Amino acid sequence: MNLRHILFLGLAIAACLAVDLKAQETNINLVGAWQRGPEENRIVWINSEKYFAAVVYNLNENKFLGACGGTWRVEGNTFVEVHEFNTMKPELIGKELRNTIGMREGNLVFKIKEGDEEWIRIDDGSPGKLAGAWLITGRVNNGQVNRRTPGPRKTMKILSGTRFQWIAYNSETKEFSATGAGTYTTVNGKYVESIDVFSRDNNRVGMKLEFEYSLEDGEWHHKGNSSKGEPINEIWTKREKLGI
Repeated sequence: MNLRHILFLGLAIAACLAVDLKAQETNINLVGAWQRGPEENRIVWINSEKYFAAVVYNLNENKFLGACGGTWRVEGNTFVEVHEFNTMKPELIGKELRNTIGMREGNLVFKIKEGDEEWIRIDDGSPGKLAGAWLITGRVNNGQVNRRTPGPRKTMKILSGTRFQWIAYNSETKEFSATGAGTYTTVNGKYVESIDVFSRDNNRVGMKLEFEYSLEDGEWHHKGNSSKGEPINEIWTKREKLGI
């Protein structure tokens, strides 16, 4: 399997194909985390209510292979997406792509030109308390809050109930800076990440990072040390609230 085949969204076709899935089965909840592929080409895909991100990596070699993401919606049995970043096919950024979808024996099925792609659900958006798509909107330095308004250059973190992925990118210039992904927990005011893939440095795979977190007026306050050991104190806001 090569990247041309594992880029599930990049292979979307412009028109819907005939599908043998039952119509009632297409009325499904896509929010949460999904996965497909063997360990050498594992894909984890996270959906919030409106936004998505996916990462492709080799579990055996701790190797990053690619990432894509953006906005999504469902029209009938058609999955409609617009990419904001795509490391494997940047020419797809900004284009509307469509795929027929349905459910078969509990798995999500995409109908693409090369055949059916089946996805296994990892979670449905629970139990984590931070599920959703977030943009960094502020940092706290020496007790002073420095706010920023996200523009084309964004740092987004998208979480399901158990999975996370953060991405730094510019949707106008199609520049991709970095991404990291893995699993997380939220227990007793502690947000703990376990890194499964990191695009810039695979030596960070396997690291476990613990942060203090709180939700204040709908914002996520995130304090601790980065994977480099540097102190961070950040404020994140949900994209739906920002309307971006």
